[in-house]
Amino acid sequence: MSELYQDYKNAVVTGAARGIGKAIALFLAKSGLNVVVSDILIEEAQQVAQEIKAMGVQSIAVKSDVSNIEDAQKLIDVTVETFGSIDYLINNAGVTRDNLAVRMSEKEWDMVIDINLKGTFLCSQAASKAMMKKRFGRIVNIASVSGILGTAGQANYASSKAGVIALTKSFAREMGKRNITVNAIAPGFIITEMTEQLKEEVKAEYIKNIPLNRGGTPEDIAEVVRFLISPSASYITGTVINVSGGLLI
Repeated sequence: MSELYQDYKNAVVTGAARGIGKAIALFLAKSGLNVVVSDILIEEAQQVAQEIKAMGVQSIAVKSDVSNIEDAQKLIDVTVETFGSIDYLINNAGVTRDNLAVRMSEKEWDMVIDINLKGTFLCSQAASKAMMKKRFGRIVNIASVSGILGTAGQANYASSKAGVIALTKSFAREMGKRNITVNAIAPGFIITEMTEQLKEEVKAEYIKNIPLNRGGTPEDIAEVVRFLISPSASYITGTVINVSGGLLI
């Protein structure tokens, strides 16, 4: 396990009340970081923050709609006011509103694009301004293999995640001279509360296309996040790491 930076201790994880975001938040806390738990589900976010405090590090929960510019800026401002800096930003907040493209409503399109793509942009923009002052920062965006392959019934989601990948590369080019790395992770089929609700035959259909013959865990994603914010990854930026069990082979 890669050691983390000793002088940089403060992380923000969006969409951290459940699933992959929660796993990332807890994993980073176990690694000794202070974690701001951001989510629209504030009560669940507060519970995660309490779990983190029990590990002996600091944590606060912040209710944030990342698609709102005021909320995104407030999230970063509160982090800096509370902990003195933001060193790591994990853009995980995301939603799905699946439908066939020919039936998809404008509302379904806009909601997914606004939260998944615009939210990633707004939080990254606000965090980058604070990171640039210190000439240090690590941003990790949670994309998806859907943004690479495209997915039937998910034109909005796949488009938003493809946008996140392009956004990652653009930010990486702009931020590199300030010692800020920006990378993305593209998860495949990850077992979470959401995917557990799928019918068994649907899950089996997904898994049969995965060479490792199983779904991933939120901790599989958290491990890669930890690597990307560590000194071991200090020369990696603008990269997309697929964590999909070989789905993209």
